[in-house]
Amino acid sequence: MTSEPGRLAVWNAWLASVAEEMGITLGLTAHSPNIRERRDYSCGVFDAEGRMVAQAAHIPVHLGAMPEAVRAVQALAPWQPGDVAILNDPFLGGTHLPDVSLVAPVFFRGVLVGFVSNRAHHADIGGMSSGSMPVASELIQEGVVIPPLRLVNGGIFNNELFALILRNTRTPDERRGDFEAQLAALRTGEQRLTGLCERYGLAVVRDMMDTLLRYTERLTRAAIEDIPDGEARAEDVLEGPAGELFPIRARVRVSGSEVEVDFAGTSPEQEVSLNAVAAVTRSAVGYCIRCLLPRGAPANEGSAWPITILLPEGSLVHARSGRAVSAGNVETSQRITDVVLAALRQLLPRTIPAASAGTMSNLTFGGRGPGGAPFAYYETIPGGAGAGPSRDGLSGVQTHMTNTANTPVEAIESGFPVRIRRFELREGSGGRGVHRGGDGVVKEVEFIVDANFALIANRYITAPQGVDGGEDALHGQAAIVSQDGTERNLPPLSHGRMHAGATLRIETPGGGGWGPPPSPPMSGP
Repeated sequence: MTSEPGRLAVWNAWLASVAEEMGITLGLTAHSPNIRERRDYSCGVFDAEGRMVAQAAHIPVHLGAMPEAVRAVQALAPWQPGDVAILNDPFLGGTHLPDVSLVAPVFFRGVLVGFVSNRAHHADIGGMSSGSMPVASELIQEGVVIPPLRLVNGGIFNNELFALILRNTRTPDERRGDFEAQLAALRTGEQRLTGLCERYGLAVVRDMMDTLLRYTERLTRAAIEDIPDGEARAEDVLEGPAGELFPIRARVRVSGSEVEVDFAGTSPEQEVSLNAVAAVTRSAVGYCIRCLLPRGAPANEGSAWPITILLPEGSLVHARSGRAVSAGNVETSQRITDVVLAALRQLLPRTIPAASAGTMSNLTFGGRGPGGAPFAYYETIPGGAGAGPSRDGLSGVQTHMTNTANTPVEAIESGFPVRIRRFELREGSGGRGVHRGGDGVVKEVEFIVDANFALIANRYITAPQGVDGGEDALHGQAAIVSQDGTERNLPPLSHGRMHAGATLRIETPGGGGWGPPPSPPMSGP
């Protein structure tokens, strides 16, 4: 089988289109605004060995960890047509509990071709607070834990398991609709993958899957070889709910076509939800290296093969079973990215941009509407991107480990008892420089009914750093504004009660600047 660039590009597009069509199906048929509007989901295609061979342009923290889910469900083998596995256990292939993965084997004329999988963030999966993103001290507080199980067995739906899952959520009707969308996306993936087998034959499909994996490995090794051999260290901190600072440290060692990332010295795991499971850390490191690949390079598991990651067990980057991890997926993954990119910047000083916002600024709220119906809402709020050596940073965007859209104001106000009083760029929040960092945003949410809320954010104490004389961005901040105008500032990880008429104001960080800012013009005599 030839492997000329044109043939590889065509097959990469075909396999990636399987994942893209899965995502279109999922987005168009989901019920919750978080999945339907904000597109908080990811889809991938895997070979018969469980190796990711293609993915859609979805969410990096999902996609880098998704192979762990496909490997975890192999404990359920042997497979048969019509099987679907489900899981969300962060210590058995998941990332955090709201991210629920479905995995289905794909057969062609009785032979296993591979697997299709999707992961979607459900706006509520139970736990101690609406939205399932609380400031928790243990995993069980964050929601219902689903180990790898068969949701569908040979085409027979497991109604008892499904009923158990729905009974443990605050919004079962919405969950049902989102799960049905995930199942529909799997069917789309199965149809498209078997369609390739019908057209070109199973042997050709299998061969091209393997060829693309090895091609991506070669591209990754070539990109690593362009990094000067050497070692660099970097560290940064995560902010706790009481202002604690937890260090994350990384040593990046480049030798030839391989790179090793060692997180020795990172803070021990904590009794707070900032802990990240190993799959999330591996996903963040893999993302950093993938950023060095040429534009258009295939996105598959081959890019991980030249990377060695050393994770101290029982640390913030490799939490042990039972620890709370909901913020590890969204906040710690961002800080891991910041630290690894900071180390790589020392080896590639004219390539890696300044730090971006460094937080996903996660907001959840829920309660009962005026008619008594329960509701639960989740979103991430954008910030500023770091400036680079040749450009300003973008403003009001999701950066690094998240890649979602904004939920339209109309969708929020029509679906939930809140008003969006303000949603605009936070002008001047990006760091000044030869190239300026992007600005964050200001969002104000007024509550029409009493509700509980949780804010999971970071960079409220420390600021995204500028590079080569560029200035740091403004850090984030949040406050509750009561009806009488009284304000109460919030820590970066907080939860509590919002009363009707009160407003929650969130101001997200900008991105760091690049290069010393121009001097102001001198005034005349």
